[in-house]
Amino acid sequence: MTRVVTVFGGSGFLGKQVVRLLARSNWRVRVAVRHLAMAYDVKPMGDVGQIQVVRCDVRRDSEIEAALKGADACVNLVGLLYETLSAKFDAVHRHAATKMAQICAAKGIKDFVQVSALGADPKSSSAYASSKGWAEDGVRKAIPTAVIIRPSIIFGQGDGFFTMLAAQLKLFPVIPAFGGAENKFQPVYVGDVAGAVAKTLGNASAYGKVYELGGPEVFAFKDLIAYVGKEIQQPRPLVWAPFFVARMIGLAGDVQAGVHGMLSVVPAPLLTTDQVLLLQKDNVVPKGALGLKDLGIAATAVESIAPTYLWRFRKNGQFAIAA
Repeated sequence: MTRVVTVFGGSGFLGKQVVRLLARSNWRVRVAVRHLAMAYDVKPMGDVGQIQVVRCDVRRDSEIEAALKGADACVNLVGLLYETLSAKFDAVHRHAATKMAQICAAKGIKDFVQVSALGADPKSSSAYASSKGWAEDGVRKAIPTAVIIRPSIIFGQGDGFFTMLAAQLKLFPVIPAFGGAENKFQPVYVGDVAGAVAKTLGNASAYGKVYELGGPEVFAFKDLIAYVGKEIQQPRPLVWAPFFVARMIGLAGDVQAGVHGMLSVVPAPLLTTDQVLLLQKDNVVPKGALGLKDLGIAATAVESIAPTYLWRFRKNGQFAIAA
């Protein structure tokens, strides 16, 4: 009999990739999302009737319970990049993940994949990283067999990282390099992260393990900015700036985030104070950690994917002559 998996947050950037791969792996997929209109394109990713979309606000325990009714497994992809007046890290990350795991434990569900983040730590000074760490603890206590996946910055078509950098490079004549932009990242391809979820769900050999996912290369932030500038043919000079300037920008971003949560016409913030804290630390896979290689997945390089969607930021788009 085909098993049912509930995927919370399955309509997002990573979620759609995960849903597609789980459908190919013969799971019946129930996609639990807050806004049904955002999931209009997930049903064609499987056979007729294989993918179901249900409404679920993970801040409501009763809706989590309903979304897990009759399920055999659970994948949690829900996450916030910044807080708004109505959505807080603790509620969306910590409480929701813990509640999902507790409900699954009560139903005897052992197959649970929690997608966290590299650097997740309950003791972190960042509210984002701290809430991700507490979410992992809550999941582990309820379901010891749960698999934790911690990706670095995720890139791919429709990402919020390289596309954001490209938009900023087109908008501003110079780019501030906070602290010299020496902090390091190990960007990982969205398809590889989705592959890790698909390979660990229902895999007894992965039970209870933590996988930390990064791409094949480690970059200083300043080098990633330079790479994007070259790729979109809009290089910009970097101007060194202290982190207290970033915090000032972040304070404005905090206000903007709150308004954005109420009025979608207001753009998302470029930077928040919590993100400033994250920028002061490297975001790379620790030595000795389990990763993509242990799952038989060859990490995809930034240079092989990013050009396929960054071309639209060039002055003449796809017709721009390569430098």
